[in-house]
Amino acid sequence: MTELFHRVPALDRLTRVLAERRAAGSRPGARTDDHRVALAIEGGGMRGTVSAGMALAVCELGLLDGFDAVYGASAGAISAAWLLSSRPQGLSGWADPRFARALIRKRNLLRGRPMVDVETLIEEVYIRQFPLDYASVLASRIELHPLATELDTGQPVDLYGELTDESVLRLALRASAALPLLAGRPVTVGRRRFYDAGLSEAIPFRQALRDGATHVLTLRSRPPAPAVPVPVRPSLGSRFVAAVAFRRTERLREAFLARPGRLADDDRTLAAYHDVPASAAEPAVVSISPAVTAPSVSRLETDGDLLREALQSGYAAASDALRF
Repeated sequence: MTELFHRVPALDRLTRVLAERRAAGSRPGARTDDHRVALAIEGGGMRGTVSAGMALAVCELGLLDGFDAVYGASAGAISAAWLLSSRPQGLSGWADPRFARALIRKRNLLRGRPMVDVETLIEEVYIRQFPLDYASVLASRIELHPLATELDTGQPVDLYGELTDESVLRLALRASAALPLLAGRPVTVGRRRFYDAGLSEAIPFRQALRDGATHVLTLRSRPPAPAVPVPVRPSLGSRFVAAVAFRRTERLREAFLARPGRLADDDRTLAAYHDVPASAAEPAVVSISPAVTAPSVSRLETDGDLLREALQSGYAAASDALRF
């Protein structure tokens, strides 16, 4: 068991339902209980390698069929698609330096092109070089909910209802991970334009709750927050990005600058959920975070050894927490 868990009530409630479903042979779309169990995957650029390792553990522990929906933000949405595909082992690709080089192209800055090349990754690499079976994702009985931030409102939007075919699925994944400035222009899905989900809802457990989830397992890409909250305010770099990238979109600028406070609130909320009594009527919300000793991974990390360590640390954290 990792240092994060001491059999908190929420974890017991979640694992009890997963165990009951596994014992009953319950399958998505054909449930006999009244629960809605959701998986929420945090991203954060290449830091999403950590939560990808956790998602892989969920699959290899045989727990995936116990979930009704998977919610993903940014890189977490891409991991969610791999998880629901015919080849979930592709999640290990996050630790492959070839994957990192396909996504993070620092030399592109000299060519006036996006440094984080999500479009090439989704539209070319995942079709020709490292195929993601998009058709199988759409056919999955487990719902995929990729989140993104709407350009005009600065609010999170669940793109689940837009997923009508493979081309739209690819657009939705690109929209969820479209980092401002670094990944180029916003992505249009339907008639709306979107940027990275992290601008408005980096940890997508709230959308799962809005959809009526009774149990939520949240896979984090960052270590636990300090026990004592520290004041949060936008960094100088964030204020510069906001002034350059969002000078014409006030609501998106406000959402971007509010990120530190929103993440701190998410940390406090998730920690509070862990101690909700087992008898409570509130949803059971559990979050798994990497250990504080896990390797630190940046959004733009490309070092293969470090990424492999990150994937393994996430895998170990989820495996320890979810063995029952």
